[in-house]
Amino acid sequence: MSVKRKTYTAEFKAKLVLEVLEGEKPVNEIASQYKVLPTSLKSWKKQFLGNMSLAFDKSTVVKEYKDEIEELKKSKDSIAKKLGETIVEKDFLVEKLVSLASSKERKELLDTKLKISLNRQCNLLKISKSSLYYEPIKPFSTSNEIKLLNAIDEIYEEFPSYGYRRMTKQLQRDGYNVGKKLVKKAMKYMGIEALYPKPKTTTANKEHYKYPYLLKDFRNDAGQVVIDRNNKVWSTDITYIKLEKGFVYLAAIIDWHSKKILSWKLSNTMDITLVTDLLKEALAFHPNPEIFNTDQGSQYTAKAHIDILKKHNIKISMDGKGRATDNICIERFWRSIKYEEIYLNEYKNMKVLRKAIEKYIIKYNTRRLHSAIDYQTPNEVYYQAANNLSQKGEEKLPKAS
Repeated sequence: MSVKRKTYTAEFKAKLVLEVLEGEKPVNEIASQYKVLPTSLKSWKKQFLGNMSLAFDKSTVVKEYKDEIEELKKSKDSIAKKLGETIVEKDFLVEKLVSLASSKERKELLDTKLKISLNRQCNLLKISKSSLYYEPIKPFSTSNEIKLLNAIDEIYEEFPSYGYRRMTKQLQRDGYNVGKKLVKKAMKYMGIEALYPKPKTTTANKEHYKYPYLLKDFRNDAGQVVIDRNNKVWSTDITYIKLEKGFVYLAAIIDWHSKKILSWKLSNTMDITLVTDLLKEALAFHPNPEIFNTDQGSQYTAKAHIDILKKHNIKISMDGKGRATDNICIERFWRSIKYEEIYLNEYKNMKVLRKAIEKYIIKYNTRRLHSAIDYQTPNEVYYQAANNLSQKGEEKLPKAS
């Protein structure tokens, strides 16, 4: 028995996208509330952001359709002439294709850009349409599974050398009834492994250019990167935080020398706007850095992000593949905020979490002493260098996103 595919009105999609953009709830929670797929919400958001300009320039859309109609009229006669032989050739090719190509290979030939419906394409290629919409059950989505991921994350932050065997033993000692296979699967899902203390918020795009790591030139004899002044090197990264009903993402930019958090942003989706908006905010409130260091994630290698750095004449540096320690400055900040704030509290929604993060970062910048900067606060080091004054600089803090 076939299952009718759900369709949604434009008004319904717009309502949900606006709720996602408000940033008060994780995507998973919104999706659960309205009984839609999280992937659909992300797709609608991307489509909405990509077509916002059409609301102010309708003439462009009308012209495109008029041009397309005119082109169709011109080609009508030639298409009619070829129709007869095309039908014959089509039947011949379909039979050959079915005999020569596997179902998987034929499925890759489907093209949503064609003026042929998916139903018709499936019929022509001899593909079952139901196979297109099959989605396996998302792993680690129940409350107990999320608690397990949270426990693994906490253990891993303290003992990054633990592989899945020792992780299993530690979890069993902590009262979790788990086996090695489940823990191994969970760690793979999180993208962590022994000696690489970094959750998998990094997904590389093989087509994007990867820039070299420039900070190796500033290493001392002990192999530590030493930056001697403010705004010489900025670093950025993304980490995830688990709420009761899903994941959210925290991104931040830090000045390597002063350890000051220059800007931060909390989002329920991890897309290009998360990192571009964060970078624009930091550049609006602070002098341009000489070097901007990131990992090789697709968000940072994307053209939109690279173009902002090039426009401001900022040198681009990227960590080596699998080397989270190349960006150790921001990694240490993640450890601080998780152990001093995130792991100590529970957050019902993004609104509560955002206020907590804002409060912590203000305290981090203005009151928390750092041994690496001679037990001063980040603001003292940052603003003393800029103004030759002994002030905390609270009035210069950018408004949190």
